[in-house]
Amino acid sequence: MINYKHLHYFWVVAKQGGVSRASELLHITPQTISGQITLLEDQLGKSLFKKVGRKLELTDTGRLVLSYADEIFSLGNELEESLHQQSAHRPLVFRVGIADVVPKSIAYRLLSPVLELPDNIRLVCRENSTENLLAELALHRIDLVIADIPIPENINVSGYNHPLGECGMTFLASHRIAKNLRPGFPGSLHDAPMLVPSEINMLRARLNAWLDRLRLYPRIVGEFDDSALMKTFGQAGVGVFAVPTAIADEVMHQFNLRKVGEIDEVKEQFFAITVERRTSHPAVAAITRNARSWLI
Repeated sequence: MINYKHLHYFWVVAKQGGVSRASELLHITPQTISGQITLLEDQLGKSLFKKVGRKLELTDTGRLVLSYADEIFSLGNELEESLHQQSAHRPLVFRVGIADVVPKSIAYRLLSPVLELPDNIRLVCRENSTENLLAELALHRIDLVIADIPIPENINVSGYNHPLGECGMTFLASHRIAKNLRPGFPGSLHDAPMLVPSEINMLRARLNAWLDRLRLYPRIVGEFDDSALMKTFGQAGVGVFAVPTAIADEVMHQFNLRKVGEIDEVKEQFFAITVERRTSHPAVAAITRNARSWLI
């Protein structure tokens, strides 16, 4: 049987990003923590971490063990709290998986109504790839997946797609670049420096197809998995980039950007994926109802 003290030390190190930070949090010497993790690795017969330069990174086994540890200690916290609370006041935990390609601002706007429900609901958000989140959904470790695509045909997961809506795209850039590109948009995008989502994002394929149809060939100067990082590069004046029109004003204000132009030919889509055909959960119903009020 797994020693849960050893597992807890591993979990804290993984969450804190290193033994030193975990040592400060747990008030235990780094040597003790390292020794306990070594014992866990010996018991499992697998390495949980690998050294990359001066940093520790999780191995594939480490990531698998971490996913189970998250669930174990989350349930442990719920158990502890439930013993200190009246059952009438016990929060209803609502676990949501957010695909890592979904912009953080979109995710917040979709989920914020959950926190306004009269029910005592605690929101737990997890971010990962769509495939990994669907696997978690199939195991009932999460209640809902928010993604930019429906369940792919090549993934054997029993679930239901609930379209939340879609919106067009708005191109944003720094003051200097926007001033030069605004006249003649969208033709001005030809040979313009552009920041784009990486290939894992379905939006990339839609943008490429639209640009090809118009025979526009911008200079791709950056590709990003993380949309927040792409916005930061755009703020620094590296290039123009596209965001869902629904959050364009918010992004312009937050990153001090200017609008270049807006298109409806390319749509960003969003889906709520559940294991139930009907959205009976009050939180899921609130999300879908809210989304349809501001997405097309």
